[in-house]
Amino acid sequence: MANINLNKKQFEKEIGKLNEKMQNKIAMFGSPLESFDNEKIELEIFPDRPDLLSYQGFKRSFLAFLEKKPGLKEYKLNKPKKDYKVIIDSSVKKIRPYTVCAIVKNLKFDDEKIIEIIEMQEKLHTTIGRKRKKAAIGIYPLEKIKLPITYKAIEPDKIKFIPLESEREMSGLQILQRHSTGREYAHLLAGKEKFPIFSDANKNILSMPPIINSQLTGKVNEKTKDVFVECSGFDLKVLEKCLNIIVTSLADMGGEIYQMELKDSKKKITPDLTPEKTKISLENTNKLLGLNLTLKELQKLLEKMGHNCNKNNVKIAPWRTDILHEVDLIEDVAIAYGYDKFEPEIPKIATIGKEDKKESIKRKISEILAGLKMLEISNYHLTTNQDQFTKMGIPKKQEKDFIELEESKTNYSILRKDLTHYLMKILSGNIDSEYPQQIFETGKVFQLNKEKINEKQNLAVALAPGNFTEVKQILKYFFKMINLEIKLKEPEKPSPWFIEGRTAEIIFKDKTLGFIGEIHPRILKNWRIKMPVALFEIELEEIFRELI
Repeated sequence: MANINLNKKQFEKEIGKLNEKMQNKIAMFGSPLESFDNEKIELEIFPDRPDLLSYQGFKRSFLAFLEKKPGLKEYKLNKPKKDYKVIIDSSVKKIRPYTVCAIVKNLKFDDEKIIEIIEMQEKLHTTIGRKRKKAAIGIYPLEKIKLPITYKAIEPDKIKFIPLESEREMSGLQILQRHSTGREYAHLLAGKEKFPIFSDANKNILSMPPIINSQLTGKVNEKTKDVFVECSGFDLKVLEKCLNIIVTSLADMGGEIYQMELKDSKKKITPDLTPEKTKISLENTNKLLGLNLTLKELQKLLEKMGHNCNKNNVKIAPWRTDILHEVDLIEDVAIAYGYDKFEPEIPKIATIGKEDKKESIKRKISEILAGLKMLEISNYHLTTNQDQFTKMGIPKKQEKDFIELEESKTNYSILRKDLTHYLMKILSGNIDSEYPQQIFETGKVFQLNKEKINEKQNLAVALAPGNFTEVKQILKYFFKMINLEIKLKEPEKPSPWFIEGRTAEIIFKDKTLGFIGEIHPRILKNWRIKMPVALFEIELEEIFRELI
C-alpha cells in the first residue's frame, strides 16, 4: 500500500469541503483517510488502484464517484510529429526489452506540481513497477533533447554521463558502485554484459534505466514546458498502463498529449488511450451482490466508477490496471452502491463446522516439514508458458494435457501442471538471499483428461544447495512420520529436468506417487540459479485415502 498527500486548500476548492460527509465518502470510495490538518490530507491507496497515486488521478476518479463528473473521461491524443520517434535497438531484447513513450506539451510547472510528479513516479516504481524490476519511468525536459530518441544497450564502460544530483561524470559501473541510487538498484543490472540507455539525436545520454536519469537532460524544473516520458521494462501491458496513468495525470495539469512512433522490427504508436471493452451481466451482478438492480441503475453505478455503460456493454478506462474480469466490474458496482448500504442476513441453513480431514492432514504435513526448519510457500494456480515449459526444458508442443485460459489478459494463461517449476521460480527470485534455502509447498495442480479438468493435491520440497542423498533423507523421514512406507526405483522415462542417474520414481503400494532427483545444470542455467538444487514432488491423493 502507498499513501498520498493532497493539498487541502486545492482539494476543497476543486472537489469539495472536507466535512464529515466528505470524509465518509472518501472512506466508501476505498481510499481510507489517514490524517489531515490545515494544509494536507493524507490518503491510503490500495495496490489495485495505482491510477489514484497522484492528486490528478484521485480527483478524476473521485469526482466521478461523487457524480459531479460521472462516466469515462476522454483525452485528446495528438498524432506524432516528424521526429517524434524512438528507435529500439535489438541489443535490449535480452536485457530490458520493452519501452513505451509519449510527449506532453504546454505544461505549467510549479514546485508543488513537480513534487507531485516525482512522488507519483516513485510510488508507481514501488507498486506497479515492483521496485523498478517490472517497470521504470523516466520524465525529461524536452527542450534539452534533440529528437529522435534511441533505446539501446552498450558496454558499461562506454556509458558516461553525469547522473542526477551529482556533479561529475561517471561510467555505468561507477554509477552502480558510487551513486546512492545506483547502489540501491544495482541488483537489477547485476551480471549484465551491457546496460540499457536512452540517448538523443546528439548522442547525449538521457538515462540508464532502471537506475537513474542524467543531470543535464533528465531533470524537470519550473521552466520546463514540454516533457518526454518513457516507461521501460519486461511486461508490455504493464508499461502501457503505467504510461497511460502518467500522461493522463499530466494532461489533467493542463498538458497536451502527443503520441510517439516506436520503431524496432515493427512500428507501434504510443500511448493508446482506447478504452477496453467488455460485458457485464445484470443477473450475475444481482446474484453475487444480493441486490435487485435494474439495468438503468447498473449503468449509473458503473458511471460513478468512471466507466461508460450502454446496456451490458462496458468501456473501461485505459489507465485502470485492476479490471481483469467481470467480477472486478461487479466489485466496482458494490463500491458505487455503498458497502454501508448492504444489510447482513443470517444464513437459512444451520450447520456445524469442522475441519476437513484433508486439510488436517495437510496441516500435519506442514508441521513435519516446518520442524525440519523448512519454509512453506504458496503460489498462484495460474502460471506462464515460459515457466511451466520453456525454463523446465519441455517443448510445449509435446504437452497435450495442460489447460490454457481463453482471452487471458496477462501472460499467466495456463493452470499449473506441477509445483516443481514454481519452487524453481521462487529459488530463482531469491538468488541474492542467504543460503541454504529449503522450501516446500502443498497445493493444487491441474491436468486435462478427456476434456475434463482433474484437480489433485501435490507436495513438493526443494533444497538449495542440495543433492540426491539429502533430499532422499527428508523424503524418508517424512513418510516415517506419517507411518507409511515407500520405495524408490529407477525411472523408465526420466523427467527432462533431472540429471540422469540422479533421479528416481517414488513408489507407494505399487503406484508411482512422484519423482525425486537433482536438477540438471541446463535447467539451473535457464532459471539463473547458481546453486545445485535437489527436490521431490508427490501426489497426496493416495496418502489422503490411506490416512483418512
